[in-house]
This record gives sequence, C-alpha cells and structure tokens, in this order.
Amino acid sequence: MKQWILSALLTAAVTSAALAQPGRLQSLEDGVNARPWEAVGRLDLGGKGFCTGALISPDLVLTAAHCLFDKTTGARIDHETVEFLAGWRNGRASAYRLVSRAVVHPDYVYAGKVSSTRVRNDIAILKLARPIRNTTIEPFDTAPRPKTGDQVGVVSYAHNRAQAPSLQELCTVLSRKRGVLVTSCAVDFGSSGAPIFIYVNGKARIVSVVSAKAEIEGTNVSLGTALGPPLDYLRAELVAGKGVYQRSPRISDRLRVGEGRATSGAKFIKPGN
Repeated sequence: MKQWILSALLTAAVTSAALAQPGRLQSLEDGVNARPWEAVGRLDLGGKGFCTGALISPDLVLTAAHCLFDKTTGARIDHETVEFLAGWRNGRASAYRLVSRAVVHPDYVYAGKVSSTRVRNDIAILKLARPIRNTTIEPFDTAPRPKTGDQVGVVSYAHNRAQAPSLQELCTVLSRKRGVLVTSCAVDFGSSGAPIFIYVNGKARIVSVVSAKAEIEGTNVSLGTALGPPLDYLRAELVAGKGVYQRSPRISDRLRVGEGRATSGAKFIKPGN
C-alpha cells in the first residue's frame, strides 16, 4: 500500500513534469560563482561514498538520513568517520570538520521498500566537532515548504561532478503531498541530502533536502523531504544531548521471518519496479 501511495503521488505529477523546463546545471568551480554557496559541502562517508549537506548553523549540517546507513549491511555508520567539506571544489575545501553527534528522524526506517513515509522521514542533522566561523561561509536559514508550481533550486555534488558542486536554479515544484516534495530538479548519486531552496527577499533559504530521484514515463524527477516540525524535533534532540553513536544490528537481524531483504536504499528509485 505504501509503495502504491508513492507511485500515485508521482504519477499525479507527470503532466506537470512533462511541461517543466528545468534550468541547466551550472558548475560552481569558479570562486566568484561559488561564494554564495560555500555553506554547501560534500559529506565524505568514511571512504565509502559521499552525500551533500548544508550548514544551517555554524555547527549543524542538514542532510538525508539514509546517508548515515551502510547500503550493504543496512547498519548505521559511525558518524565520527564522516567529514564535512564546506565549499569543496577542485581538491580543496573552505573548512574541514569531523562530526561529533548525529540524529535521524525517529520514524525513518532504512530497511524495506521505498514509500512516501520513508521519503518524508529521510532527514538528519549532524553536529560538527567544532563550529565553522568563517566570514565567507554563511549558514542558510530555512523556510516553509513551497507551493505546487513555485520555482526552487538545488546545489549538489554527484558521482560525475564530485569535485565541485553544481547549481540548478530553475526547477519547479510538481507536487507536495504527505510530506514529500516532488520537483523537476536534476539529481544523481551523491546528491542525497542536497539543499532544495527558494529565494526569500533575494536570499536563498532551504525548504527541503533531496531524498531520492525517480523516473516517470521517461521524465526525471527528484523527491525531497519536508522540514518544519521534523527539523525542530531533531534540533531539540541534539540540545537534549542525543545523537551519540550506537552500533545497530544488520538488516538481516532486524527483519522478521517472511520479510524480504531490502535490495536498495532510499537514494534512487524507479517507481513501479
């Protein structure tokens, strides 16, 4: 049923997606173009891949929950092996920080099929070992989720552009239901956790993070996680001292008899498969 809900949600966006004309990707290799986006960085996951994250305060990075799970075993990875590379481009970062604590949405479950429930809970906050206090790196504010038809943008890294982020400013919100934001933004492996933003009074503010990409009848779309109360909850958890790493059991140890082993994470899906 959950898989049907997600498929129905995406199918409803097909008409809009077919009409959407997303803007081209602009590489942010040049220092001048990259300057407004220095608070977006690459999250190196202990040498086992990378995601994208963004500063929302000097010591907090917003990203996707599934970035903190091993895609082979399904276990939580030790977040102390994760490094945030703020403004990473061409082999250098504006700041390097390790992660001391991390909290994920309590309703997020890595195992099992992708569903609207799984996507809307795909959010995490990482607390850095030391704050980044650099005049060229300004954390992003957040804003309420946009309406269907609004223009949004995304800044992300990906497997074929891992050495510098890319900006796509002209994406469209195709649908927003059950806490899932469907947009025409172009994402790929490594884009997980990337900030989806809108402009408020000429300033970029984060409204969602990239959870997954999907394909509907040949049209590529991206799925984002709503912020709002879930983000407030995670902030409160960190204030309460939560987020200390605890080793979790493998997926095979957690699945009940008769359940199938998950074959993929929430990163990238093709509904209907």
